[in-house]
Amino acid sequence: MASKVIQAFYNDDDVLMHAVKRVRAAKHHIEEVYTPFPVHGLDKAMGLAPTRIAITSFLYGCVGLTVAILMMNYIMIEDWPQDIGGKPSFSYIENMPAFVPIMFEMTVFFAAHLMVITFYMRSKLWPFKEAENPDVRTTDDHFLMEIELHGNEQELYDLLVDTGAVEINSIEK
Repeated sequence: MASKVIQAFYNDDDVLMHAVKRVRAAKHHIEEVYTPFPVHGLDKAMGLAPTRIAITSFLYGCVGLTVAILMMNYIMIEDWPQDIGGKPSFSYIENMPAFVPIMFEMTVFFAAHLMVITFYMRSKLWPFKEAENPDVRTTDDHFLMEIELHGNEQELYDLLVDTGAVEINSIEK
């Protein structure tokens, strides 16, 4: 079943923020807001849940640290222990200060790379994916708010005109 959305264009981010707050106060569901640059506080004004990417980053860092510790223990202590500079490798604990830079780098490596992969998967950004931008003006100087229509179209249209929309379109999706 096709749904109908109203697209309201704005040419100022402050006007957009005010409009988002008024539309949400009027109990309309905002599908998406397209902006040419990040607008501070827009996610909170839209009522979006906070991101959990920081939690996943911490967990990925813990995985990287674990891999680094297990890798260095196996390579430098168990598999092929070497006497480097008169310092024998009898145990991991004795040699841990020398391994700190490797542990740090592996933690950062795992956290960064796995976070990027998680972000792309969560955002459904695949290589060679077509852009889903509804209007090219939103990459230059306009802001677009898409609102799903669930009732009186004229009431929503009047609200959007009152909030300062420079153009309003009705689209079947």
